[in-house]
Amino acid sequence: MAKMVIHGGKRLSGTVTIGGAKNSTVAIIPATILADSPVILDSVPQIKDVYNLMDMLGSMNVASDYDGDVLRVDPTQIKFIALPHGKVKSLRASYYFMGSMLGRFGKAVVGFPGGDDIGPRPIDQHIKGFKALGAQVHQQKDSIVIEAPHGLHGARIFLDMVSVGATINIILAAVRAHGTTVIENAAREPEIIDLATFLNNMGAQIRGVGTQTIRITGVEHLGTQSSHTIIPDRIEAGTYLSLAAAVGDGILVKNIIAEHLDAFLAKIQEMGVNLDVREDSIFVYPNSQLSGIKVKTSVYPGFATDLQQPLTPLMLLADSQSTIIDSIYPKRTRHIPELIKMGAHIKVVNNQILVNHTSHLTGTEVTAEEIRGGASLMIAALMAEGTTVIDCAENIMRGYDRIITKLQNLKADVSYSGNEIF
Repeated sequence: MAKMVIHGGKRLSGTVTIGGAKNSTVAIIPATILADSPVILDSVPQIKDVYNLMDMLGSMNVASDYDGDVLRVDPTQIKFIALPHGKVKSLRASYYFMGSMLGRFGKAVVGFPGGDDIGPRPIDQHIKGFKALGAQVHQQKDSIVIEAPHGLHGARIFLDMVSVGATINIILAAVRAHGTTVIENAAREPEIIDLATFLNNMGAQIRGVGTQTIRITGVEHLGTQSSHTIIPDRIEAGTYLSLAAAVGDGILVKNIIAEHLDAFLAKIQEMGVNLDVREDSIFVYPNSQLSGIKVKTSVYPGFATDLQQPLTPLMLLADSQSTIIDSIYPKRTRHIPELIKMGAHIKVVNNQILVNHTSHLTGTEVTAEEIRGGASLMIAALMAEGTTVIDCAENIMRGYDRIITKLQNLKADVSYSGNEIF
C-alpha cells in the first residue's frame, strides 16, 4: 500500500503542464490491436493504467515500448487469448478489449472488469450493442464470452442511456464489421472524438462523433497512418485549476483545450475564481473571497462527474453553502468521511453533498479509495496545516500523469512511497 505524504499550509506557484487524456488513452491502447501495422501514440500520460494495459497487450503477444510520453505498439504478431483475470480486474477500462478483440478476432473472453468502486456501472448496454452486431454473449464462470461465429454486421443501435463505455466498445467492434452501424443516443465526450480520430487516420470510416448519432461503415483493414497525439486531459486540468484556486499564489496551467472544460470553468468563475483563459492555457490568480455554488453532474457537455470530487475542497473556502448532486454516480461520496477527519464541515443528505465554509483543515491520515476521491484528499492536504498521510495513494497514480514531480515543481512539500516512479 503506497503512501503520499503532504506537508500542507503552503502557498504554491509556478507552471504545470497537463498530460494526455487518461480516458482517451485507456480506449486507444485497446484499439491499437485493430491495426494491421505498428502504431505510435504521443502524449501518453505516465499513469499506472498505461502499464496495466501494456501487460495485457503483452499477454496477447503484442509488443509495446514506452519511452517518455511516446508509446509504440506492434500488433502484427498478435495471438488470441482469454485475458487474465488478475490484470483485467486492475482497471475497469480493460473492458474495451471486449470490443477491440471482437472486432479483430470475432470473439473475446474477458474477465469481469474491475476499477474504482464508485457505485453500479453495468455493462448491459455494451452487451446489447454486441448482440445487435451479431455476437452471442454468455457468462462462463467469472468471464464474459462473446462470439460472432458468422461474423459481425452493421446494425442500428439505440442506447437506453448515454454511456461512454458502451459507445466506445460498439465503435471498436463495428469499425471492421460488414456494413454500416448507427449508434443513436451516443455519448459525446471529447475522448470519443479522439478515439474516432485515431481510427479514422488509420482508414476507418466513422462520422458524427461529438453528436448523438454516430455512423460507422466497416472496413477490412486499418493502418494507413500509424501515429496519433492524444488530447490533453480535461479532468487533470480541472484538478489543477481547483488546486490553483485553493492554494495558489498565481499558477499557469498549460496544454488545455478550454472548450472541453466549459461547464467546469463556468462554475468556478461563478464561485469568484479569477481566471485568464488563453489559447491553450489558463492562468489562475490568487483568490480571496469565494461564494457557494450548486453543481449537478451530467453527461458531456455538462459538468463531469470526475470533477465533482476535485472541486469539493475548493468549496470549503466559500463563504456560503455549496451543494453537489452527482446524477451519474450518486454513491460517489467515499471521500467525504476522509475530508471530515481533516475538519471539513461537509455531509451527505439524500444523495446531496452539502459543503459548508471551513476555515481550518488539519493534516491527518486518510485513505484514497479511488482516483478522483484521492485527488480531492490531495488538494485538501495541500490546504491543511500540518502533515497528511494519504494511504492507498497508488489509486491517485492511476489517473494523474507524473503527479509528484508536477506538485514539487509548484513548490509543494510532497513525497510518495510506492513501487511506481512518476
